[in-house]
Amino acid sequence: ESTSIKNNSKQNHNLKKVIDFKILSEAKLAIEKRVKMSLSYQIKNTDRTVGAILSNEISKLYGEKGLPDDTLKLNFKGAAGQSFGAFSTRGLTMTVNGNTNDYFGKGLSGAKIIVKIPEESSFISHKNIITGNVALYGATSGEAYINGIAGERFCVRNSGATAVVEGVGDHGCEYMTGGTALILGNIGRNFAAGMSGGTAYIYKSEEFDKRNFNLEMIEFENPSKQDLDLIKKLIENHFSYTSSRLAEKLLINWKKESLNFVKIMPTEYKLALEKMAKDKISEIIK
Repeated sequence: ESTSIKNNSKQNHNLKKVIDFKILSEAKLAIEKRVKMSLSYQIKNTDRTVGAILSNEISKLYGEKGLPDDTLKLNFKGAAGQSFGAFSTRGLTMTVNGNTNDYFGKGLSGAKIIVKIPEESSFISHKNIITGNVALYGATSGEAYINGIAGERFCVRNSGATAVVEGVGDHGCEYMTGGTALILGNIGRNFAAGMSGGTAYIYKSEEFDKRNFNLEMIEFENPSKQDLDLIKKLIENHFSYTSSRLAEKLLINWKKESLNFVKIMPTEYKLALEKMAKDKISEIIK
C-alpha cells in the first residue's frame, strides 16, 4: 500500500526556494533594462545549479546573445552546491568566495564564473582543492577563473570556454574539442585523452612529467609570442578576479616565468588550422 502512495505522490523539488528566483525578483532592472547591477547572497551546498533558471529567463528575452558583459554581477559567500553556474549565459559574472562542488560551470554558455578563497582564509590556493570533479563539462563559451585546484575530469568536452585553474586531477581536458585551458599547477595522469580540439597551456612545475599525458592525439609545443601574450592576459585576469598569490608571483617574475609554459595541441586540430590558414592565403593571392 505504501508503495502505491509513493508512486502517486508528486515529487517536491522545492523549486520555490531556489536562489535563482530570489535573484530574478531583485535583478529585474538588469535583466529587463540592461542596467548594471551588483547583488550579494549567502550560498550553501544544497543550492544547486545556481544561474541556470536565471539564464533561461535571460535567454528567453535575448536568445544566445544574452546581456552585455558584466551587466549582472552576483557575489556569493559560502560553499556552492553541485553545478554552480550551469548553462549560465553572457552578461552574468558570478563569484563565489568559498568553494564549489562537482560540475562547476557545466554547459557554461557565455557567463564569467569565478571561485576564490575567502579573504580571511590562510589556505595556499595552489595546494588546496577549491572545486570538485568534472568542472566545465560540455562548456560552450564563457570564462572561468578558479583560485585553487580542481578535481578530476577538468574541462571534459569543453568546446569553447576559457578557463584558468591552479592545478587539476586525473583525466584533464578529456575529449575537449575547443576552447582554452590554462593550468598554473600540477596535473594528474592521463591528461588530454581523446582531446581533438582546443588548446591547453600548462605551467611546468618541478613535478611536471610527460608520463602524465595521453600522447595518442596531442603534441607538445613551445608557446609562440602570441600564445604568451594570451597566457599573460589570462593570468592578469585571474589576478584581478581572485587576487591569486600564484598569479601575482608569475606576473612579477614574468620574464623568467614565461619560459616555463608548454602548449598542448591536438595534432589533427593543428593540421586543420594550418590548412585553413593556407587556404586563406591562396584565396587572397587569387
